[in-house]
Amino acid sequence: MRSYEYVVVGAGTAGCVLAARLSESGEPVLLLEAGGAEPLELMAVPPAWPALMGSAADWADQTVPQQVTGARVPWPRGRGLGGSSSINAMNFVRGHRAGYDAWAEAGAKGWGFDDLLPFFKRSESTKGRDPALRGVDGPLMPGPAVQPHPISTAGVAAAAQSGYPIAHDISGGLEEGFGFCDLNIVDGRRQSAADAYLIAAMSRPNLTVVTGALVRRLLLDDNGCRAVEYDVRGETFVAECTGEVVLAAGAVGSPQLLMLSGIGPADHLKSLGIKVVADLPGVGANLHDHPLCGVVYQSAEPVPPGLNNHGEVQGMLSTGIGEHGPDVQVMFVDVPLREDSLPGPDIGHGYSIMVSLVSPYSRGSIRLAGSDPDARPVIDPAYYSDPRDLDIVAEGLRTAREIGAAPALGRWRGSEVLPGAETDLYRYIRTNLRSYSHYAGTCAIGIDDRSVVDRSLHVHGIRNLRVADASVMPSPISANTNATVYAIAERAADLIRPRRRTADG
Repeated sequence: MRSYEYVVVGAGTAGCVLAARLSESGEPVLLLEAGGAEPLELMAVPPAWPALMGSAADWADQTVPQQVTGARVPWPRGRGLGGSSSINAMNFVRGHRAGYDAWAEAGAKGWGFDDLLPFFKRSESTKGRDPALRGVDGPLMPGPAVQPHPISTAGVAAAAQSGYPIAHDISGGLEEGFGFCDLNIVDGRRQSAADAYLIAAMSRPNLTVVTGALVRRLLLDDNGCRAVEYDVRGETFVAECTGEVVLAAGAVGSPQLLMLSGIGPADHLKSLGIKVVADLPGVGANLHDHPLCGVVYQSAEPVPPGLNNHGEVQGMLSTGIGEHGPDVQVMFVDVPLREDSLPGPDIGHGYSIMVSLVSPYSRGSIRLAGSDPDARPVIDPAYYSDPRDLDIVAEGLRTAREIGAAPALGRWRGSEVLPGAETDLYRYIRTNLRSYSHYAGTCAIGIDDRSVVDRSLHVHGIRNLRVADASVMPSPISANTNATVYAIAERAADLIRPRRRTADG
């Protein structure tokens, strides 16, 4: 047993930021990660990211059968240093400010866009952008595609021909319209959270990083969270914590660990024989994700292989159905992306205009399958359980078809393969269901009975325990979640460090 000032659980995006920032204090920090220490070779190769799905760097989860399809949906989730930032599609995009301001209006005061802006900026170093909005000296170096794909260039032109605005900085969080978004690609290679934050920090003698460490439970007493129990290659260890334990295991892992430790919905825990320490019904509830659907085209000529991430352009659009800013994201993809069981052209001879529902009304849950930490969690995102979501995606597909028919894409446009002759657009949306892998919301910030953490990210009723990852997002943001997770973790580090400064006087 060894004692640490800070114990961070999970070395994904948030965990890498927290370990790096908290270890700047000189206090002993322990970072625990279930995955391995060595990166896979393909992680560095931007267009190869789809090959990482199902690899050793992926938890390779699946949902329960979804009511709209009767089928399970694959749920990739990063495992190893860098977590999902080491296997994702490398889009670095803030949601529109309206989504964050909705957090503050709903009870997460201090988490609006302007509150988060300093932490967005702290994470990044950009060039040629407004320094009042974008960072200039952070660890990450995002930027638009250096060698854009011709499908992307044609797509932007087609959007303009269709009457949609072209944004100056679509990644900044203030604009609607289309533009080349920022990517976490530097000199032709992926830049993960481990690359940007953790690797340099690992030389600090006060930072201990343990990989292959499955955290089994939090050890709690009347004074709060005082230790973490974890296994490495079948051997059990206990790490004492004199300061704070911070969960950064993501929207699946963080609620899973809380429930294994007796923190969560009492009825669910009792049904599994887990002693209830704190009855928090919001743990594992409020799960939201961005489902994907799209229009798939047979190309009139071979599509050249992508050099970047296959989706370099994004459009942030409002259908008028959602409540907080843009509710669909439209993306030009240089491969014919669809649900695997659907027909379509071979990769390399087609392209897609994808639509993501980024402000879903539907909510799902994470639950335990049993009291054994090795049991995989029960994941139910409940896609399209709220019918308004189908209306939003249908409007997005109509927009995609409109842009797809514009003259600028004429060189590439062969025939529409999907939906094609399918006349029932709603049936097609239900059938062509993919996850965008933007899981969030299962340990929400707030002050009501369904929230899990307060505005300082402390778990309600448990001292010395915080959560700082995508699970704390109380409602969806209108973009890929990774850039926001960096900002949440930067802010969390800022909230945690004053504790030591105050104690030291």
